[in-house]
Amino acid sequence: MPLTFNYNHINLLMEFDLENPLANSNHLCPPPSPNSTSLFLLETDHMPSHHYVQSLKAGAFPTSVRRHAIAYISLFCCRFGPFLPYLAVNYLDRFLSSQGIPKPKTWVVRLVACSCVSLAAKMTKTEFSLIDFQGDGGFNFDAQAIERMEYLILGALKWRMRSITPFSFISFFISFFNLKDPPLRQALKARAVELILKAQMDTRLMELRPSIIAASALLSASHQLFPLQFPCFRKAISSCSYVNKENMLKCCNWMQEMEKEGEQSEPVDEIMASSSNTPVNVLDQHFSCWESEIAADATKRDMKRPRINDYPDNHSVHFSQLQHC
Repeated sequence: MPLTFNYNHINLLMEFDLENPLANSNHLCPPPSPNSTSLFLLETDHMPSHHYVQSLKAGAFPTSVRRHAIAYISLFCCRFGPFLPYLAVNYLDRFLSSQGIPKPKTWVVRLVACSCVSLAAKMTKTEFSLIDFQGDGGFNFDAQAIERMEYLILGALKWRMRSITPFSFISFFISFFNLKDPPLRQALKARAVELILKAQMDTRLMELRPSIIAASALLSASHQLFPLQFPCFRKAISSCSYVNKENMLKCCNWMQEMEKEGEQSEPVDEIMASSSNTPVNVLDQHFSCWESEIAADATKRDMKRPRINDYPDNHSVHFSQLQHC
């Protein structure tokens, strides 16, 4: 049974692109300016509240609720690419930030996850049906239940569904990099996308603007792929008036730590162990699948993507140790 319904006062089914969220948008969003000013002005409207982020970090808000919901989103999106679940998790965090789930029960968390995926699928024009929710784990939600939850989420998000995410700033910031060779630019972008996807699991980065995460991901990727040119790249991207340099370098260091510690897969065992019908390694499987899919884009021109450990050890330094050009 297809999950479709009509909204009379907003067109949610207009095609949505994470990299260009304001394109073809209706009157609720102003048209993007040539210099991307609109994206920077609007990005905070698409972030979770500061209180929510601090509550997660302090343990006041049950982190297990978020982890379980993300695990269910990952499960529901197992046959899709990485951007649908990313958008769904963005909706999830903004909903929990605004609405919360008082005394959350497992079925409520699952329903919220279902509805976030359903909304993300509609926004991206991804074919989705109720049967996608009825597989492993015994999810038995009818279309009406999902529709009611969708309206609740829409209200909490103030109908701002064309999310401005780090992907929205990739093209803007990559223009600061003096890379003329298309395969090198594609490799840089592909690695930055991988880092952004992983960063969504790290609650520390939730306090940062999407633009900062995008700039940091590109810098981190450049440090891995082109370490000798990193100081010049950092100087170039730091020249952008929209960039808070302190937050950017802090984010870069967090990403570097995240890569070393593998924090993106930390909650898998404890989350999925609570459902006997859910694969224990579902998030690991999905991250592995998504990373392979993204990395494949960088090899279309028969170019092997370098790894950070392919370079001499003396290039593997902390970001704060690197000097400007």
